[in-house]
Formats: sequence, structure tokens, C-alpha cells
Amino acid sequence: MVNIDDFVKRLEIILDYYALNASSFADKIGVQRSSMSHLLSGRNKPSLDFVLKILEVFPDVDLYWILNGKGSFPKNEEETVNSKIENTVEIEKSSAPIPYNENEVSKDLFSGMNKKEESQEKRYFSESKNSNLNLEEGEIEKIVFFYKNGTFKVYNP
Repeated sequence: MVNIDDFVKRLEIILDYYALNASSFADKIGVQRSSMSHLLSGRNKPSLDFVLKILEVFPDVDLYWILNGKGSFPKNEEETVNSKIENTVEIEKSSAPIPYNENEVSKDLFSGMNKKEESQEKRYFSESKNSNLNLEEGEIEKIVFFYKNGTFKVYNP
């Protein structure tokens, strides 16, 4: 459990270290100024999102130090270098090429239909084009044509 008073003291240490006031700190990490004020006054507890934003913007802040005072601030050079190496290894692992499997069907957004379904759909569309429209269900409010280039046209009959 995070002790709020101690967390606020550590947050104030960060503010002093970077020579920031509460408003500029809130702007820098992308939170509302009021949430920063409520946190510093002890009214609110820090959210996970708040802590992660601090760690993202200020890499010298150690997660365990800000949460429970263990570790050091700013991180010593060795810790910073090790965390950068770990992050690089994780990025390299996550960006490793995915082997191509010939049996696997492409999972592209636009390749959801196979050729058989496409031909059936085209046949149905051409049949419905040639037949008289059955308007017993109600009047047509509008017709929208979507083009491959991302544009569209709306017709109100």
C-alpha cells in the first residue's frame, strides 16, 4: 500500500529536482492541474495512470522509489543503463519478424471474404439492380456511395 504522505513528499522532491511548480509539472506529464493540486493536498490518491505518466516523462524516476521509497532518485547511472538495455531487448523481441505461414489466411481487414462469397455478392447485387425496387417497407431516406479513395456522396431522393 502506498503511503500518500510519503508519496507527496517524494513528488515534491521531483518538483524541486526539475525546478518545476505543480502547474508546469501537471502540464508536462499531461494531467489536469486540479488533479495535481488534489494530490499534493492529500485529498486524492495517485492513480496508476498518473504514476506511469511520471515515469514516461521523467526516466530518472524509479518506480519503486516513487511508490514506496525503495531505490534512489535520480536513478544511478548503472540502473539507467540497465533499464535502457532491458527496454532495447524488449523492443527487439517485440519487433522480431513474424514467420510467414503459407497455410495461414491473411488477416487483413479487407480480405474477410473469399472469392466464392464475392461472386455470390456480385450476382445478388446485379440481380437486385435489374429488379424493381420494393418500396413497401418505407421510403428511402438517403443513398450513400462510398468510393475506394475514402470519399463518399450522399443522395437524398
